[in-house]
Amino acid sequence: MGIDLAVIWFVIIIFATLMYIVMDGFDLGVGILLPLVEDRHDKDIMVNSVAPVWDGNETWLVLGGAALFGAFPLAYAVIIDALAIPLTFMLVALIFRGLAFEFRFKAFEGHRKAWDRAFAIGSVAATFFQGVVLGAVISGFPVIDRSFAGSQLDWLAPFPLLCGVGLVVAYGLLGSSWLIMKTQGHLQQQMFLLSRSLLIGLLVAIVLVSIWTPLAHPQIAERWFSLPNLIFLSPVPLLTALLGWNLYLGLQRQDTYQPFVMTLLLVLLGFCGLGISIWPYIIPPGISIWQASASPQSQGFMLVGALFIIPIILVYTCWTYYVFRGKVSADEAYH
Repeated sequence: MGIDLAVIWFVIIIFATLMYIVMDGFDLGVGILLPLVEDRHDKDIMVNSVAPVWDGNETWLVLGGAALFGAFPLAYAVIIDALAIPLTFMLVALIFRGLAFEFRFKAFEGHRKAWDRAFAIGSVAATFFQGVVLGAVISGFPVIDRSFAGSQLDWLAPFPLLCGVGLVVAYGLLGSSWLIMKTQGHLQQQMFLLSRSLLIGLLVAIVLVSIWTPLAHPQIAERWFSLPNLIFLSPVPLLTALLGWNLYLGLQRQDTYQPFVMTLLLVLLGFCGLGISIWPYIIPPGISIWQASASPQSQGFMLVGALFIIPIILVYTCWTYYVFRGKVSADEAYH
């Protein structure tokens, strides 16, 4: 049996996407939470907690997009055509956020509040439109003759908008649990309180999405509720409930590290559930990864480069987080 390059590349794209969610989710979450903190020194600590790693985190977004373009050109063409507006908004928000991040440290004191607001707006907007893109992909696209056949505003529907709001809550919880791990004192206590409210919001969003998707899409209902799938897939909702309960207990005990780990696992499990719902379609509801894939020669050529570059990215990412481990103090500064 030969190697299925389409499956390998699908796994690489999913891995890059999940790494982006893990890595960039919490620093977007820090930006989302910035307006909820009043003290200027606390704001500086929040931003300093992600300063050494925030730009490197977006490497995974670039890798995932490039892999989709090279390995599944049909999927890339359809998604770019269908979601040009929200993707443009997302990229502009990321650029806006990056500029605000740099300038807030160098601006005059009177201008710093404006850059803080810009940083927060960019973080919320980028996260929201990422969620909208995710929701639109889950909902699917009409494709005729290998071209997108819908409207440029199809994404402006209740389910993608719900996913946008849900992702803002999820990244906010990632950010607050990250700050619990990286800070101390008053700021850490404020994050414990915020995390409890965000946990409730995230669980509500997960329940709404879990109910909405099978009701709106019969093929997804068939995937989850037919036998024997119902038995095989039952650990997913059970583990979600267990992780949510453990996260709540960790917040109650004011554990320093458990909330972040539980939040990561909870978010990743939620995305795995969505992946199970649409597999093997990369353009739901009818184009599979094999129908959308590039030629085996192209995928094989790119795979050589991917197997070389991905370990390098992982090594320097791990090294960066190791070097900047530990708590962030008020006297540390980003220049």
